[in-house]
Amino acid sequence: MAFVHLHVHSEYSLLDGACRIGSMMDRVQELGQDAIALTDHGVMYGTIDFYRAAKKAGIKPIIGCEVYVARRTHFDKVHGIDKEPYHLVLLCENEIGYRNLSYMVSLGFTEGFYNRPRVDMDLLREHHEGLIALSACLAGRIPQAIMQEDLDAAEQAAREYAEIFGPEHFYLELQDHGIPEQRTVNGQIRKLADKLGLPLVVTNDAHYLRKSDAKMQDVLLCIQTGKTVDDPNRMKFETEEFYLKSEEELRSLFPDVPEAFENTVQIAERCNVEFTFGKYFLPEFKLPEGVTSLSYLKQLCREGFDELYGTAHPEYMQQLEYEIDMIEKMGFTDYFLIVQDFVNYAKGAGIPVGPGRGSAAGSMVSYCLRITDIDPMQYSLYFERFLNPERVSMPDIDVDFCVNRRGEVIDYVRRLYGNDHVAQIVTFGTMAARNAVRDVGRALSVSYAETDAVAKQVPSGPGALNMTLDEALRLSKPLKEMYDSDETLKRLIDVARALEGMPRHASTHAAGVVITHRPVYEYVPLATNDGNPVTQYTMTTLEELGLLKMDFLGLRNLTVLEDAAKLVRRREPDFSIDTIPMDDPAVFDMLAAGKTSG
Repeated sequence: MAFVHLHVHSEYSLLDGACRIGSMMDRVQELGQDAIALTDHGVMYGTIDFYRAAKKAGIKPIIGCEVYVARRTHFDKVHGIDKEPYHLVLLCENEIGYRNLSYMVSLGFTEGFYNRPRVDMDLLREHHEGLIALSACLAGRIPQAIMQEDLDAAEQAAREYAEIFGPEHFYLELQDHGIPEQRTVNGQIRKLADKLGLPLVVTNDAHYLRKSDAKMQDVLLCIQTGKTVDDPNRMKFETEEFYLKSEEELRSLFPDVPEAFENTVQIAERCNVEFTFGKYFLPEFKLPEGVTSLSYLKQLCREGFDELYGTAHPEYMQQLEYEIDMIEKMGFTDYFLIVQDFVNYAKGAGIPVGPGRGSAAGSMVSYCLRITDIDPMQYSLYFERFLNPERVSMPDIDVDFCVNRRGEVIDYVRRLYGNDHVAQIVTFGTMAARNAVRDVGRALSVSYAETDAVAKQVPSGPGALNMTLDEALRLSKPLKEMYDSDETLKRLIDVARALEGMPRHASTHAAGVVITHRPVYEYVPLATNDGNPVTQYTMTTLEELGLLKMDFLGLRNLTVLEDAAKLVRRREPDFSIDTIPMDDPAVFDMLAAGKTSG
């Protein structure tokens, strides 16, 4: 191997990058390369998917990001002056570099967001350790100065980056996508390298895997910007050269700088970030003075047991002790203390809480801690469905709260553990088959009627939740006929097939909240949605990384029940839902007669 791609955008450069992580490793193997970097625009959404895919394929993953550097400070947000930040590629050498990058990318959102997430020179100065920087594409600070014919400013920028990152940690990028300005920039970059003794590196700013994918990526940009492919004023790439090129293709463009190819390999060898899966990082529960987690859990369970059963069922104590022992062996004592604390806070604050959802209701410990309100012994529920020593995985207690007051419980958790130890979780809206057809139809200027006719032939409904266009073509005869007989519709369907399943936008998971021992950004980078911090990794990824994920579900039914109870209390001040008998014949008669709504 004598070359590694160090500047690559996956589908997580939303509606811009189209190097799909799933197919990326096949392409790298096809090119005979054995390492690759991921440098999405301003985000690290795809880091863990990329890491896993590369490891599985026997390819070395290099973790990075193409950050946006503010022209002034990342706090400055003046229209016209601060709108266009510079690009800079950062690659992680080690775990310190990953933490520093994660921190800066997080602050880019939580503090520096203005059109895009932005860092600044001060942040780079303070958090450069463990990072290797590359000068980026034509939107980098040095190329921008060269294009404005301000060579002093270009030299000043190069000196400043070199001074921040230190020897052998700042490289000048050479790129050639057949854009005339790049020839000018490359000439000056080489002069700068000679003058300042800075190393060179060849990259290709890959936004798609093969040259034939250029048209598909063009449509993606149109979807992002709300334009059509026949709009002459739209944002588009000037050439079709932004793909994962072979070493031969790139050497033919840069025949006289062999060291710039060797440097890519040396950088790849220096970048070694490993992720640990399946090790737990629970937050610390603040215990009262003089007790351990286990003794406190036992105390709370005993108090709950005495209140709920009194002396009626001493034989149940055996089940309780068995569960506590199992919970302690599996290392989840603090988990139960954390959950009971916020559930009992909610109950104490008069926030309606659900009686129990899922397998957690099979646990005596959950019942005695008042996390659930269902007696598992009365209904012979099975604890091992909830926690099983044969399959050690984090317990999962989903808790329902009144939809109007759910936020109060999350605020309580933030106050207790610290604002920077709690975050909501990202989720991605993807281009499902039908939506992909509609998005692509608009971008290709296919008429609404034709696009609609194609979209409606894609089966939908509960049985077609994961319907793909390939599957739809197999199942729908009219769709297959359209595909075979009409060139325009064939192109529409082919482009939609290429794009379906790609993330279209990021939003906030309806229920998931992560609580961490150290600040969240030390484990995972943060983004913001509607101004609220969210993790950049999805729920399943956070669980794999061993972080505590809780589901705080907002349930409208609880709100309806509480409103009904308030109305009853106008006539009967002592009324409580908890005292309603579970075997009232009149209620069953009403249900049997179908006199219900909702």
